[in-house]
Amino acid sequence: MIAQIEEFFNPKTAEAPQDENVEIKEPITEVAEEVRKRTYHEAGFRDGSRNSGSPLALSICLNAIYAKFQNEEKELVEKQQLAKEPYINEQKTKETEIKTLAISEESKKQQITLVETNIRKVKDNIEELKFEINELARDPEKYHISASKGASTKFWIGLIILMPLSLYLFTFYISTSYSAFFKPFDANSTIIMNVLDSKAFSKAWQDGSLEGAFVTFIPFVFLGLGYLIHMFGEVKSVVNYIKICLLLLTTFVFDAILAYQIEEKIYELTKTFDTPAFNLPIAFGKIQFWGIIFAGFVVYLIWGVVFDFIMKEHREKDKIKHEQLRRKKDIQIHQDRITDIEIQKEKLITELSDIKKLSLEAQGRVVSLQRIIDAVIIPTKEYVLYASEYMQGWITFINEKLRISQHEKFDLQNECRACYDENLKSVGASEDAQNSVYVSTL
Repeated sequence: MIAQIEEFFNPKTAEAPQDENVEIKEPITEVAEEVRKRTYHEAGFRDGSRNSGSPLALSICLNAIYAKFQNEEKELVEKQQLAKEPYINEQKTKETEIKTLAISEESKKQQITLVETNIRKVKDNIEELKFEINELARDPEKYHISASKGASTKFWIGLIILMPLSLYLFTFYISTSYSAFFKPFDANSTIIMNVLDSKAFSKAWQDGSLEGAFVTFIPFVFLGLGYLIHMFGEVKSVVNYIKICLLLLTTFVFDAILAYQIEEKIYELTKTFDTPAFNLPIAFGKIQFWGIIFAGFVVYLIWGVVFDFIMKEHREKDKIKHEQLRRKKDIQIHQDRITDIEIQKEKLITELSDIKKLSLEAQGRVVSLQRIIDAVIIPTKEYVLYASEYMQGWITFINEKLRISQHEKFDLQNECRACYDENLKSVGASEDAQNSVYVSTL
């Protein structure tokens, strides 16, 4: 196409001047620029004379002028390098940015892999803890927990035994304390009826609130003593053993007092003028005295042993439950940790996506810059200058040499100006534009 335009530009019917195709291969100086402008002006005048100022010919010639200007700019190697230098520098910057983004992308991928590995480990820990929760009750020793298997069965058996023993002690101490301190004995009643009164609780409340409260709460004194013995037995020490002995002695003395009071009342019922006053040696010689003591104290000891046993069994159960509860709390902590890690993973994935997007944009920009670097940089602002010189030469011919009326000249000039504006528009040239890129196979 360019060859055809140049053929039109240099018709065979007219000889082109020797200086028509001026090749400028060195950087343009001010003098060279003036020569170049004058050449374009003269070329416009000459082409206008050859074509009688035809607008159609002007349009074709302007295309040829642009092709000629483009070839001239291509030959100006140093000028092209100078024009392309910003694009080359930007390309280097983008290539460095791509390398940096590639390193960041690889780092983000490694972080995501590490996060996924951590999530998998935490999930494995959760599964392991769930398995341990189920296994703890069956085999606590496997997890280094000193708790006996089957503790729950022993606990319930001990509790079943403890309940009737507690009811017995309540009944015994309510009855004996009422008989020892408040009940008037009847000589016509048997010893058993005087010692153990089935209506002791109601009779005590009938006698008064003080008597009722005393017989109601006195069993709790003995149960409290038994609880203290158990608590002191929790910590193995000489001091605690002494305390346990003192508590047992106190309980025995309390039972002895009750037995002494009851035995004294029974002794008074059968006393005569010759009978000596009741005292400890006499009490110690009575079988009923020891019977009352052992009916209370021995059962109390049994109650204490059973109570201590079920408390130990309960503690064994508590060890397992405590470990199970601890593992459940650990599971919750791990689940919260997974949530936090998932949020971190989503953040890393978003950052990775942004990095990939920036990398693609940078790669696209490098490709675009390479096209610009491989192409010809056309200084369109300069083209406007030389094209306008060419146009001035064309118009000069119309005004000075063309023999037509002024009205026809005016119309012809307007048509030529329209062709000129259309040419500038088609090549993207304007006074505001600095450069344009001509991409073609060069």
